[in-house]
Amino acid sequence: MKPEIVVFDIGGVLIDWSPQHLYRRLIPDDEARAALFARLPLDAMNLEGDRNGSLRAEVEALAERHPEEAALILPWWAGWERMCAGLFADAVALRDALRKAGVPVWALSNFAADAWERALRLHPEIGEFDGLVISGHERLVKPDPALYERLERRAGAAGAALFFIDDKDHNVAAARARGWGGHVHEGASGTRAALAAAGFPV
Repeated sequence: MKPEIVVFDIGGVLIDWSPQHLYRRLIPDDEARAALFARLPLDAMNLEGDRNGSLRAEVEALAERHPEEAALILPWWAGWERMCAGLFADAVALRDALRKAGVPVWALSNFAADAWERALRLHPEIGEFDGLVISGHERLVKPDPALYERLERRAGAAGAALFFIDDKDHNVAAARARGWGGHVHEGASGTRAALAAAGFPV
């Protein structure tokens, strides 16, 4: 069966989001910055925000548990926009070309609901899809199969009808386990080639 719908991740695919963009400013020394991430569960904190919807609450809770580190934890929320280095214009253009060609394009992304609102204000283009499934709205995160199932139900398609693009291999593997096509995004040129090989007009 030829895939009919393309599903994009957003962070790391359409938008250049990374905590390192902010924390390199706060802690210029590479070793000191790595030590902070090693001693505090910052990535787990962020994922829990993606799951329950409120990144702000998770940041504040971690700062309360580690008051001695609060000055370096609280900027995760206060300075969130500085984690965004802009859009990946070539990937956005690829998404837009698919839509212009009449291909249904959906988003499936781990994003806290409150951070998603900030991202939309910063870059409204990331909301331009035929449908969106945002983890913080669903109280589920990739690679939980239940989140993929929700997209299937809303898009009215499943299995080989769907083709997923994500920058994390375990998220793509979860999609493939459901019969979707998939590609691990490392840049727009490789993703364009994978979509063309799958039969999409790119």
